[in-house]
Amino acid sequence: MAAENSKQFWKRSAKLPGSIQPVYGAQHPPLDPRLTKNFIKERSKVHTVPLKNKKASSFHEFARNTSDAWDIGDDEEEDFSSPSFQTVNSKVALATAAQVLENHSKLRVKPERSQSTTSDVPAGYKVIKSSSDAQLSRNSSDTCLRNPLHKQQSLPLRPIIPLVARISDQNASGAPPMTVREKTRLEKFRQLLSSHNTDLDELRKCSWPGVPREVRPITWRLLSGYLPANTERRKLTLQRKREEYFGFIEQYYDSRNEEHHQDTYRQIHIDIPRTNPLIPLFQQPLVQEIFERILFIWAIRHPASGYVQGINDLVTPFFVVFLSEYVEEDVENFDVTNLSQDMLRSIEADSFWCMSKLLDGIQDNYTFAQPGIQKKVKALEELVSRIDEQVHNHFRRYEVEYLQFAFRWMNNLLMRELPLRCTIRLWDTYQSEPEGFSHFHLYVCAAFLIKWRKEILDEEDFQGLLMLLQNLPTIHWGNEEIGLLLAEAYRLKYMFADAPNHYRR
Repeated sequence: MAAENSKQFWKRSAKLPGSIQPVYGAQHPPLDPRLTKNFIKERSKVHTVPLKNKKASSFHEFARNTSDAWDIGDDEEEDFSSPSFQTVNSKVALATAAQVLENHSKLRVKPERSQSTTSDVPAGYKVIKSSSDAQLSRNSSDTCLRNPLHKQQSLPLRPIIPLVARISDQNASGAPPMTVREKTRLEKFRQLLSSHNTDLDELRKCSWPGVPREVRPITWRLLSGYLPANTERRKLTLQRKREEYFGFIEQYYDSRNEEHHQDTYRQIHIDIPRTNPLIPLFQQPLVQEIFERILFIWAIRHPASGYVQGINDLVTPFFVVFLSEYVEEDVENFDVTNLSQDMLRSIEADSFWCMSKLLDGIQDNYTFAQPGIQKKVKALEELVSRIDEQVHNHFRRYEVEYLQFAFRWMNNLLMRELPLRCTIRLWDTYQSEPEGFSHFHLYVCAAFLIKWRKEILDEEDFQGLLMLLQNLPTIHWGNEEIGLLLAEAYRLKYMFADAPNHYRR
C-alpha cells in the first residue's frame, strides 16, 4: 500500500530532477486554459462573423478569435457542399485541365527543356551559384527527367532553399571577394591565435565587429572559456574534455529509457525536428541523434532546470560553426555522413561544452518559474519606456504586454526572430562582450524593438500588433543589419547601464 501511495505521489509531482518544464510563450503567447473549453463552440461564431469586421482589442479576444491549426476535427467541420465551395466555373476547370495535359505532353516530347541552361539567361546577366546549389542540382538531375512537370525553365535561378535558411554570413546580395581590410583583420586574428599565450582581451576587441569564418571555430572556443589561452595546453584540453563528454554518454544516456527520464527525452525527441525546419542539415537523422545526446546529457547534469523548450535552438550555432571547420562549402545541404567518426565526435563534444558554458551564465532563465526571463522582460519594459515613450504608451493603449512577445526573445536569444546567419554574427559580439548573453542581450532587444517603431505605431489594434511582433520581416537581414543593431545596442548600454536613475522612472 505504501508503495502504491509513493507511486501516486510521484505521478502527481511534476517537478523532478531533470524533468521537462513547460514554457508558455516559447513560440506563442500564453493562452488562458479556461478559453479552450468553449473553443469549439466559439468556432461557429467566428465563421459567421468575419474577423476583419471585429478587431480584437485585448489578448483574450485575440485568443478567442484565432483558430489553432492543430485543432482536431477541423476537416470534419468544413461543409464542402456549401455554395461557398462551389464557385469554380466548370468551363474554366476543363480548360485549365486541358492546358495542363498539353504542357505535360510537350514536356514528355522534349524533356531536356526542363534543364536550366545558360542560354536561357539574358545577355549581361551574371549568374551566382553556390557550391551547395550545384551539388543539389547534380543529385536531382535524374528526378527532373523522371518528373517533367517540375518546369524549371521559367525560373532558372530559383534557390534550392529559402533565403531565411542560408547560413552564409554575408548579405543576401552574394558573397563579395575579400577586401584588403578583411584580409588585414584575418591576419590579425591568425597572429593572436598563434601566439604562445593568446591575449584574450585583444581577441575580444577584434571579435566585437565580427569574426572571420576561417578562424571562428577556434575563436569561439577561446572566448567561451572552453579552450585555454596557452597554445601548448589546447590539444590535451580538447582531448580530455571530449573524452569526458563521451564518458557522460556511456554513464547517463541509457537512462533515457527509465521512467523518471522518459518525459525529458520524449520532449527533446519532439522538439529537435522543429529546430530550423527549413535547413536540410538539421533534418538529417544523424544530426538529430547528435542533438538528442547533447540536450539529454545537459538536462541530466543540470537537474535544477532540466530540459526547457528553447534550449534546443542554442545548440545550432555551435554545431554549424564547428562543422564549418571541416566543410569548405555552404553547410545547409552538407551530408554529415561524409565526415569521419572522429570529426563528428569532435563537433558533438565541442558543441556540448560551449553550449554548457553559455547556459552557465543564463541558467536562471530556465529554472523553476524562469525568474531570469521575468526580470529581463520587466527591465526591457522599463528601458523602452525611457527610450521611446510613444511606443511604450502605444502598447499600453492596446493592452499589449511585453511578456507576450519578449518572452521568446529572451528564452531563445532572438533566434526565432533572426536567420541563423545573423545569430552567428550576433554571437561573435555576445562572446566578446562582458556578460553578452545575460546583460548586453537586453539592449539588443531594446534596439531591435525600436527598429520597428514605425510599423508598430502604424498598427492600431491588439491583434495587428501581436502578429507583427511575432513575425518581424528579417528574412533578408545580413551582416550589415546586425552591425547597425549592435551599434545602437551599444549606444543604449553606454547611456543607461551605468545610469540607474535614468534607467528607472
